[in-house]
Amino acid sequence: MRIGPYSLRNPAVLAPMAGVTDRPFRQLCLRLGAGLAVSEMLTAQVALYDSAKSRRRRDHEGEAEPRIVQIAGGEPGMLAEAARRNAGEGAQILDINMGCPAKKVCNKAAGSALLQDENLVGQILDAVVKAVDIPVTLKIRTGWDREHKNGVRIAKIAEQAGICALAVHGRTRADLYGGEAEYETIRAIKNSVGIPVIANGDVDSPEKARAVLAQTGADAVMIGRAAQGRPWIFRKIVHFLATGKKLPPPEAGEIAAVMLTHLDNLYAFYGEFTGLRMARKHLGWYLKTVPHAAGLKEQLMRVETAAAQRSLVRSLFGDNNNELELAA
Repeated sequence: MRIGPYSLRNPAVLAPMAGVTDRPFRQLCLRLGAGLAVSEMLTAQVALYDSAKSRRRRDHEGEAEPRIVQIAGGEPGMLAEAARRNAGEGAQILDINMGCPAKKVCNKAAGSALLQDENLVGQILDAVVKAVDIPVTLKIRTGWDREHKNGVRIAKIAEQAGICALAVHGRTRADLYGGEAEYETIRAIKNSVGIPVIANGDVDSPEKARAVLAQTGADAVMIGRAAQGRPWIFRKIVHFLATGKKLPPPEAGEIAAVMLTHLDNLYAFYGEFTGLRMARKHLGWYLKTVPHAAGLKEQLMRVETAAAQRSLVRSLFGDNNNELELAA
């Protein structure tokens, strides 16, 4: 699959997730097999770019190429300005968010709220594509609600505007993250356009990835929540798609190394105070893969130093890590 001049090394893409896909997590997922890792959503309000949060979200130092930045907003000129700013700071692909269902985003006429106004969608896409000379992609849902699935029309508008690839979450905005994703609309979208389409929604295993690709005809799959605490899911999917064979679950020693490396990168990126607090949610997800870890989770949520956090993780595995059976 290609996005502009960039060929993805495989069809397993890390979804953008606010508060999750920061630079340390993107780098980890890329190292463990992701073919592309999309940044956290970044506001199109460049006046806010001097905040600590925005500066971190725009930090791509040492990140593997292509570097893809997602921007969100509801005003064409503002999004065009944000596109130029991010392209000038090293973004190699820009992704426009029209898929986020969160109220705080939709209430500002951004994210998936934009799907209600197809004329505005076209204006935004035209403005951003014309503003930069790097590829622009788009993430959408299948529609506003189940009675208004306009994903096919939006996809055609996107292709006409010059969008290079389209990621589609198999739910409407009204569905939020409830129920099961549906893939028939993604297949209809794929059949309606000539640009690459990435299928998103409930891809949580190698078998599901293969089934979704077959059902939708999509060029790639996008993995979000299933990568939380299981960043090795990417290499498992890639191996299964290539060979039809499943990789064994990672051994306990590797899980320990992944967790500790992730912690160290969080401390380095955020500083110890913020880093160990950002680490807590990741540790909670990791510990779901480790049996009999419930008691340790409570301790990990309370410690106030990086050294204590690392020590508790090491104690989980100890000298008997080869005897632990970890979830796939």
